[in-house]
Amino acid sequence: MFGISWAEFLVILLVAMLVLPARMWPDVAKFLAKLVNFVRRIIWKLTDAAEDIKHQIDLEKPIDDLIRTTTNDVLAEFSTPIKKVKRSPAKKSGGKKK
Repeated sequence: MFGISWAEFLVILLVAMLVLPARMWPDVAKFLAKLVNFVRRIIWKLTDAAEDIKHQIDLEKPIDDLIRTTTNDVLAEFSTPIKKVKRSPAKKSGGKKK
């Protein structure tokens, strides 16, 4: 928890109990309870936001694949050489003009 072991946490708690007068212990306990609830709410909000982002990304993957394949198809068409079409010679009118 926050990079400290349980033994270190217990030592800090023991020192805090010795330093703080007994009449302040309920106030400190209320403050710690509010702090823990606040941190839990923040963590839940972050988790929900991360899940929403993941869900949105999962929805966009098929669209990204469609865009990628379409782009690759279009680029492949541009990169293929153009075949020359042989034109048949135009027929000349051999008749007289009237």
